Amino acid sequence: MTVINQAPAHAGAIAGQTVAPTPERAPLWRQRAFFRYGFLILILAVWELLGPLVNPILFSHPSKIAAAFYELTMSGELPYYAAESLQILFYGLAFAIMVGVPLAVLMARFKPIDWALDLPINALYSTPMVALVPLLVLWFGIYMQAKIIVVFLFAVFPILINTYQGVRECDRNMIEVARSFRSNEWKMWQDVLFPFALPYIAAGVRLAIGRGLVGMVIAEFYTTISGLGFMISRYANIFETDKTFVPVILLMFLGIALTASLKWVERRIAPWSRVEH
Repeated sequence: MTVINQAPAHAGAIAGQTVAPTPERAPLWRQRAFFRYGFLILILAVWELLGPLVNPILFSHPSKIAAAFYELTMSGELPYYAAESLQILFYGLAFAIMVGVPLAVLMARFKPIDWALDLPINALYSTPMVALVPLLVLWFGIYMQAKIIVVFLFAVFPILINTYQGVRECDRNMIEVARSFRSNEWKMWQDVLFPFALPYIAAGVRLAIGRGLVGMVIAEFYTTISGLGFMISRYANIFETDKTFVPVILLMFLGIALTASLKWVERRIAPWSRVEH
């Protein structure tokens, strides 16, 4: 009896084809994570070593800040104030997106609206928003409403300007094809303009997150005793530097987390805009 040897069947083993070699993994020192997290660890190590050498009333170092973070978290103070700040930031950013995106599309699509609103928007955008905060507090009070308006004003302009630019740069050939298929204005927005401008909108929202965090803290400096801004002001006034750093670092990580989350959402809803680095 003759035994016929058969090669194992697998992808890439088809006769006449060559199997592509598996790319070798780059050395650790050539990977992005090595530089990204290695440099961060280096900063923390130098900070930890040099921090105790500076006046402890005016400065602190990571181990003391970590202990203060644990203390404020266990006491419930940090979660309470962080929840208040997050609520204000969420409402401010949500209103900025709901107003900025449709208004930008209207300005980009209809010249009379663009001509009418161009000067007021440029004037407001060039005005330092910090100068308006005391007036907003006088007009709207010292409670949540005033804070949301401040965050809205800080966040709406990056969204508006980026969305406007995205719609204006939409490929004219795509618009002509949509018109040739008798698309009305709403279908044009839905099928052509909005998908094309989506990466611009996402970039505007990422910028708005940073500006919204700044506006949130400034509003909390001027208004009622609540939020992370109040914690910063309170502990700085009594020279507890380690506790002052806690809300600052939390705001930093909050900005990073929100921006990373937005990038993840953008990759899911607009995969055509993905750029590999």
